[in-house]
Amino acid sequence: MIFQKRKQKILQILEQAGEADIHQLAVELGTSEITVRRDLNSMAADGMLYRTHGGATKIDPLMGAKAFENKAAVNVKAKDAICRRAADEINDGDIIFMDCGSTVYRLCQFIRNKKIKVITNSLPVVYELQNSQVSINLIGGEVDRDRQAVHGKIAEEHIGKYRAAKAFLGVDGISVNGLFAQSENEASITLALATNSKHTYILCDAGKIGKETYLKFAELSLVNTIITDYDGPEVALFKEKGVVVLLVGGT
Repeated sequence: MIFQKRKQKILQILEQAGEADIHQLAVELGTSEITVRRDLNSMAADGMLYRTHGGATKIDPLMGAKAFENKAAVNVKAKDAICRRAADEINDGDIIFMDCGSTVYRLCQFIRNKKIKVITNSLPVVYELQNSQVSINLIGGEVDRDRQAVHGKIAEEHIGKYRAAKAFLGVDGISVNGLFAQSENEASITLALATNSKHTYILCDAGKIGKETYLKFAELSLVNTIITDYDGPEVALFKEKGVVVLLVGGT
């Protein structure tokens, strides 16, 4: 069955049932689970459905925010290249922070066999690293359903009890003027994780470089290293500010 027909069938199933898991779809489509995952990621990136852990749900027109998995399915090549390089910075025995960013989430696939401890506020990261070599510490607090993450004052207090060798974080925008976010909750968590880490890495694709949103939550000095696929004029400015920039190919 070609992709267009599979796509139509998937949408029909979701319209009738509201949701479906990957195994169910593979059986009904007569194809492999790998093919179904690829189809769902493509359809999510096009805004045709919401990806969930293990499957998909139909679009709710009343929900304005993108589901977490939709963001994770966008610009996959660049994100994977960034995260593959980030994984090279992680050694057995490390204790690391990982936030709820969609790029940071894709780091999971490259660290499953590392004997490390991950402290995170991201539910998808926890799900992805289950049954791996990684020891997981889930930050406690209020669960944000749309972002599939834990936020709030209690979460910040939890983070304050720990120290990590490295933090791998995402931002909505970064420039020589500082770090920017769309959400105060996420900004507070990112700031707490960076503050309690010896070395802070920002993982971001080219679309985040030079972008400044309405909320500036930290100076660039908070960052030690940026890992990105962006190779433009901003890189030289970052380096002048003392930030290490690791460039990767991802397009």
